[in-house]
Amino acid sequence: MLKKCLVVIVSILISLSLVSCKKKEEQPVPRASGPGTGVMMPPGETKVVVPEAVKGKWDAVKLVIEDKIAKKTSEVTVKLDSEYTIPNSNLKIKVGEFLPDFKMDGLTITSSSNEPNNPAVRVVVYEGGKEIFKGWLYSKFPTIHPFQHDKYGITLKEGVKKG
Repeated sequence: MLKKCLVVIVSILISLSLVSCKKKEEQPVPRASGPGTGVMMPPGETKVVVPEAVKGKWDAVKLVIEDKIAKKTSEVTVKLDSEYTIPNSNLKIKVGEFLPDFKMDGLTITSSSNEPNNPAVRVVVYEGGKEIFKGWLYSKFPTIHPFQHDKYGITLKEGVKKG
């Protein structure tokens, strides 16, 4: 009888340890939010570093605004660190840093060079004063984490150099 009790107890303990291991394996893994998704992100805050070779060399970006209802697109030039309101809408785009050669290394977002190899711009979009999108738009990869809205599309065409 003692043997049977020990076998049952050992079986229960083994079953519980397997269930515990299985739950640990099923936890989601944090992912990067730019090109190269699938790379594990270390915990912490990401920071944007604009290299000296890039600082002050770019003046603005050209954005393509799509009106999905009217089936029309327009191109606008928006200065870096400024805002643009889409005409006849309550959408405002705040344009931040432009990185001509976007690169994400761990928690640092930077530019590998001043050449437009992988252009990206950081934007925040507000609708009626409420933030509805915060992220990066990539000219060569417009479908990676795109701005999504029922009526409007916003994509990066290119950066505009100073001078």
